[in-house]
Parts: sequence; C-alpha cells; structure tokens
Amino acid sequence: MDAGDIDGSLGGKIMILKGSQRSGAKALADHLMNDRDNDHVSCLELRDFSSDQLHGALSEMHAISKATQCKQFMFSLSLNPPQDHIATEQDFLEAADRAEQQLGLTDQPRAIVVHEKEGRRHVHVVWSRIDVDEMKAINLPHFKNKLRDLSRDLFLDHGWVLPDGLATYGNKSPLNFTLEEWQQAKRQGLDPREIKQAFQQAWERCDSQLGFKNALEDRGYFLARGYRRGFVALDVDGNVHSIAKWTGIKTKDVNAKLGSPEKLSSVDETQSNIRSKVSGQLRRYISQIKDRQDRDLVPIREEHQALKDAHKCERQKLNDGQNARWIAETKNRSERLNKGLRGLFDRLTGAAKTIQSDNELEARKCALRDQKQRDFMVKEQMKERRALQDKKLKLRRKHQDERRLLAQSIKQAISKSHKTTHQLNRSLKRGHGLSL
Repeated sequence: MDAGDIDGSLGGKIMILKGSQRSGAKALADHLMNDRDNDHVSCLELRDFSSDQLHGALSEMHAISKATQCKQFMFSLSLNPPQDHIATEQDFLEAADRAEQQLGLTDQPRAIVVHEKEGRRHVHVVWSRIDVDEMKAINLPHFKNKLRDLSRDLFLDHGWVLPDGLATYGNKSPLNFTLEEWQQAKRQGLDPREIKQAFQQAWERCDSQLGFKNALEDRGYFLARGYRRGFVALDVDGNVHSIAKWTGIKTKDVNAKLGSPEKLSSVDETQSNIRSKVSGQLRRYISQIKDRQDRDLVPIREEHQALKDAHKCERQKLNDGQNARWIAETKNRSERLNKGLRGLFDRLTGAAKTIQSDNELEARKCALRDQKQRDFMVKEQMKERRALQDKKLKLRRKHQDERRLLAQSIKQAISKSHKTTHQLNRSLKRGHGLSL
C-alpha cells in the first residue's frame, strides 16, 4: 500500500498532491492495477508508449532507464481531491498537465490510473524521468515545495476551502500517520485514526505522567517503560505502541512532560500484569464483542460487493456501447474521403484536407461526449457508494463507543483486581449496558 492510497481512503487529506521518485516498475504496476483493495480501477491515459497496458508501459520506462545510471527512473504522483468533491476525468488530466509543467516533466511519457474506494475517487500519475534525447534523468529539485504550491493553487482555483496545512505552510494534520503506523493498526483490525485520536486526546487531557497514565487507561491502553527506556503503551492484547509516534509529539517533548519512565513497569511486567488481572470472563466478553461487530459488518460487506458488481456491469455496458459507436463513427468519417481518381482530385484541390480537418474536429467532440458520459455515470454511482459508506461509518462509530465502554471495564478490572468474577460480570452487564 502506498501513501496515495492511504490518504485517499482515509479522507480529510491536507495535501492534494503527494509525489516521490521511485523504481520498481512491476511492483508499482501490480499495485496500481490492484482491484482487490479498490472498488474500481481504470487506466485513464497511457501517453507515448508502444504498449496499451500499464505493465507494458512501465516496463518500457524501465528498459529505457537501463541505458542510464538512474535507479529511480519514475516519478509517481497521487492526486486526491477533498472528500466532498468528485473530480472529473478532465479535472485529473488538467491537474496532471499542471503538475508536469511545475516539475519539468512536460511531454515525458506518462500513465494515469484512476482508483475509486469508499465513495472517493483519486488518481495516480507516473512519469518517466529519462530524457531520451539526452539519455539522462531529469532532475526534480524542490519537487515537494512545487507540489505544495500547486496544491494551494488547485484548491483556490476550484473554490475549495484551504486546509491549515496549505493556508499556513507547515501545519501537519495530526491524523497524517506513517505507513508503519497504518500497518500496525490494520493488523489489529482497528481504524488507525481511532488509535491515534485515543493517544492524542489522552495527551491533551494530562499535565503529568500519572494523569497521562490514567487517561490512557480510560481508553484501554497501559503506560509502560520501553526496552530502550522510553515511554510506550500496551493494549489489552499486549501490543506495544510508541508514545511519541502515536501522539505525534517529539520524543524530547514527551520526556519533558512525563519525566523519567524508571518508575513504570517494564513491557514484560505490564504484559504479565494485564494477563493476570484481566479475567478469563472479561476476555470472553472482548472476543464476543469482536465477533458480534464482525457479524454486524457482514450485510454491509455483502451490499458493498453487490453494488461494486452492479457498477462494474454498468460501466462495462457503457464502455462496450461507446466502443461500438466509436468504431461506427470512425467508419463513417473514413467513408467521407473519396478513393481512386476522385480521391486524387480531392487531394489536388484541397477538398480532402478540409474533410480531414472536419473529421478531426468531429472526433474530438465525440471523445469529449464520451468522457462526459463516463463522468456522469461515475458521479451517480459514487452517490450510491457514499450512501453505503455513511451507513458503514455510522456502524463504525457505534462499535467505537462499545470499545470505549469496554476499555473502562478493563481499567476497573485492573485497578480493582480484588473484585470477584461475579461482581465484575455484574458491573459489565449492568453498569455499562453491553449487549452481548
């Protein structure tokens, strides 16, 4: 998973453009054409390639780079519109054109792939960095600053409200987490934003080590001394989280606020403490809640798959219809050009050139018509997809509330380990109203 998909799927992205120099043509092509993690994947453009497939196009980039010493022969860019905006194909093409002008990649071979997921639409653009005339890589100095400036221009041009990161040049969204954080959270089956918010809210509530420890425990995490004498937190399953990483605070600032971790239990001691004090009955409650929440999501997953299949079918019908119409229209335009002696006379008199110019103009109009039809279908389908996503988010918020209630029960179980199993069960069922 790359950064573009992460940002695109989570929404609320500060930077509409995010780019990097890279190698790995096959791996990138495999990822960009991956339809398992996206509702829909389509190749919008392959420019200046002999191949009409993305894998072949990126392989061509790689082959040409072999004549140079350049290792990172591609520049990959993700374009993510704001969450409430559905960009058209033309929007993406124009943004790609402006990006390549800013970067100095004008007229370089490029590929554009559109991804749709969770009711959002974003694209990936890949350029070759190899200048075939000079047979050397095009240098891209300060490309991050250039993309930031272009992001700001695109927001202003489209009338979108500037996020803080673009308005002030430097504020970082507290929910922009790293790939490592994302992967760790995904392995636990939780939304990483939920984990990060829990840590950040606990941090904001406290002004001491003890306050932070209590605030974390309210959310089901337990402060401990890391293996390198830093501060970490463990969840009920014993997974370790770095405090600095998940709060987004520098290590030195964490140490300044929390002081020394020496009085805290070690990771091993904390894991042992959690295992010994959280009763088997409570663990069964945790398992039951997880199982029930998984079952809650089954109808939505089934509805999502059915909607995805229906949308693919509609798009295929439109694509087949447009292709058939394009072939017929191309044939009609071709038949306007006379052959034989009459055709020779038309070329001599200039009539053939006039007909050819009219044909080209008509072809462009037909291509624009087809593009508008595709955009209209995508917008209508994404309205349906977003309605389903709203249902999913509503259910997710309900699940988060249930987990918060369970976290409070876990804290009580640890801080009041003298409670009998009978008392704990009664507290869970009556005090927190968990429906299991």
